[in-house]
Amino acid sequence: MQVRRFRARRAQGAPRQASRKAYSGVSDDTYDDRKMPLLDHLIELRNRMLWSIGALVVGFLICFYFAEPLFNFLVDPLADILQRRGLDQGYRRMIFTDLTEVFFTYIKVAFFFGAFITCPVFLTQFWMFLAPGLYRHEKKALAPFLIASPVLFFLGGALVYWAIFPLAWEFFLSFETSGTGGGLPIQLEAKVNEYLGLVMKLIFAFGLCFQLPVVMTLMARVGLATSEGMRRKRKYAIVGVFIAAAIFTPPDPLSQISLAVPIILLYEISIWMARLTERKRAEAEAETEREIDEE
Repeated sequence: MQVRRFRARRAQGAPRQASRKAYSGVSDDTYDDRKMPLLDHLIELRNRMLWSIGALVVGFLICFYFAEPLFNFLVDPLADILQRRGLDQGYRRMIFTDLTEVFFTYIKVAFFFGAFITCPVFLTQFWMFLAPGLYRHEKKALAPFLIASPVLFFLGGALVYWAIFPLAWEFFLSFETSGTGGGLPIQLEAKVNEYLGLVMKLIFAFGLCFQLPVVMTLMARVGLATSEGMRRKRKYAIVGVFIAAAIFTPPDPLSQISLAVPIILLYEISIWMARLTERKRAEAEAETEREIDEE
């Protein structure tokens, strides 16, 4: 029923006859009127996806041109620590053991940053596709989440880059040894692809975990979760958070705690936002009941 209502509103919400010709180049009489709303819906979806893919390709090409400085930006936290440890310039280096390793690493860097800078285009195309099928109050409810989601992802990535990376890299480098007393020295020889893989894993882990308030608030809005239920299950959530932190972060306590503590704080924020959502929904229902009683 919801799919039928969505299609019907899309068909009624805009002059689809003109757009149908523009997209397909075929006369209206060629199609069955009962099938055109769905076909027009799929054509528009295709065009939105093409715009998004085109934006990603352009962003990828731009970022690939600047792949080396972008990779250096990701390496800066490690380079700063090596410099503070007093290592000579010759020891502050990264290695690659495959002829194609650096090339494909730069491709990954370009795709990563290209997807990030074109994220507003993706969200805009998604909104332009979805908005005609929504009521006004549904648009007002959904729009803040489309804005909050990339902002929270950026905050998670910024936290891990400026706060977690220096602490984690300092911890891992503390296991280096100078080889005094006849032993062999243990020194870091970081590979470019392995370093990039670890960095991207941590950034995505923190960025996705920072989506918790968005997910929980949406669940509260549709009635799948309540603030009271989240409070009762807080202890189970904390255990789950530490398990997730152990999975998504390197196996050191510092990285796990650094991810778990912000998520627990975000969980508390989610409870507050769910309570606020429930209060607004109760006020709206009370207002509707008053209007019905007055009639």
